[in-house]
Amino acid sequence: MQLQNTFTDQLGDLGSPVAVSPFAEPKLLLHSPETARLLGLAPEFFLQQDAADYLSGKKLWPGSQPFAQKYTGHQFGQYNPDLGDGRGVLLGDRLGTDLQRYELHLKGAGRTPYSRFGDGRAVLRSSIREFLASEAMFHLGIPTSRALSLVGSTEPVRRETTEQGAMVIRVCQSHIRFGHFEYCFYQGGQQALQRLVDFCIQQYFPDCAQASNPAQALLQQVVLRTARLIAQWQAVGFNHGVMNTDNMSILGITFDYGPYAFLDDYQPGYICNHSDHSGRYAFDEQPGVALWNLNALAHAFSPLVPAEDLRQTLGLYEAELVSSYMQLMAKKLGLDQYRETDRALIGRWLALLQSQKQDYSLSMRRLAQFSADSKATALRDHMLDTAAFDLWADEYRARLADSALAEQARVQQIEQHNPLYVLRNYLAQQAISAAEQGNTEPLTALFNVLKQPYTEQATQAAFAAPPPDWGKSMEISCSS
Repeated sequence: MQLQNTFTDQLGDLGSPVAVSPFAEPKLLLHSPETARLLGLAPEFFLQQDAADYLSGKKLWPGSQPFAQKYTGHQFGQYNPDLGDGRGVLLGDRLGTDLQRYELHLKGAGRTPYSRFGDGRAVLRSSIREFLASEAMFHLGIPTSRALSLVGSTEPVRRETTEQGAMVIRVCQSHIRFGHFEYCFYQGGQQALQRLVDFCIQQYFPDCAQASNPAQALLQQVVLRTARLIAQWQAVGFNHGVMNTDNMSILGITFDYGPYAFLDDYQPGYICNHSDHSGRYAFDEQPGVALWNLNALAHAFSPLVPAEDLRQTLGLYEAELVSSYMQLMAKKLGLDQYRETDRALIGRWLALLQSQKQDYSLSMRRLAQFSADSKATALRDHMLDTAAFDLWADEYRARLADSALAEQARVQQIEQHNPLYVLRNYLAQQAISAAEQGNTEPLTALFNVLKQPYTEQATQAAFAAPPPDWGKSMEISCSS
């Protein structure tokens, strides 16, 4: 596989060339055939004896020039000038089979100039979580970076305890973050900022070049994409956990998986990151945090865009977020189309789930079992307070009576927009525990189930079961 170095060739001052620190004995544990096909990698490659060497940087593909990117960003609301690729390197990029260009980024590749006090490594636990989440989100239809491969090793890596080292190759069209623009604004100067804007427009947003102010047009695209992404997170019940500006992609994709979680019980204030003591990145805070991050990005654009234009552009966020979210929720409830009056119906449904401590994903899926003709439904049987549910059900039933969707079409729509299988933390942990003991079969089984999240798989009922109590109380750290 021949690689090019588009970012490095044009923006080589935004980072440093580095050498990968390979494992002595890398072992390929899992790969994504779909991502491989996207890159034009033949299935036979993964059967080669030296496949793990290439997938861990022990051997480099032709043309590869490993490079660590420099950026800054706001972490938990505080600006940090000392950020950058501290444990990952850009291996290069290539044209995909869809004629889009994709970058390959090796995570866990060893120390770089931006590692600070870190060892530059990743552990098997965090690498499995990154691999699974990347592919699970893709198959849910949510914009995301992809994962090509998971490579393990016997190398010990110290985190809270001593764990096994591992590497993941992350694949996406760009690894440029909000923090790249912040670095240019605070430390690189207006010329560097303009070059970064020009590069992004040329590579990813060519339509913006025709605008009266291309920089503003670029920012507007980022605002709208981010709003639509957050709407999808909230609709599916995904909590990112560490929405620092250096973890926000300009492409509006889910990026940098760490202490994430999919909701079990519907708790709007759920905090998945045990380091987030203030709840800054709680599930219901994500829409506001994304806007805060966009404000930080807009500030970095201020040398190129007048202040009033920045305010106008940021003002597009809320309407796009609310519209996108409500359209998604209407589909999840099996409504023919979103009407403004549906907002109250959706809100009362979520309040019902919260007050009765109901599982979010399973409850949304069970709406397919709702009967417009009878109160005795399987959905009702799961409710603790059936009287409260009946009040909402009467309202829902009346709305369905005014819907253009036939019953079969409603059921089909609900099942197409509410996953039966989501990557719950306890499922990931079970796969991790087995893999740490040398058994990757549970990991492979979970990976395969998550490829078809909306389709009931007769032999995989265990993956759709409600989580055990211990699974609901798991604490996930930033080292995840």
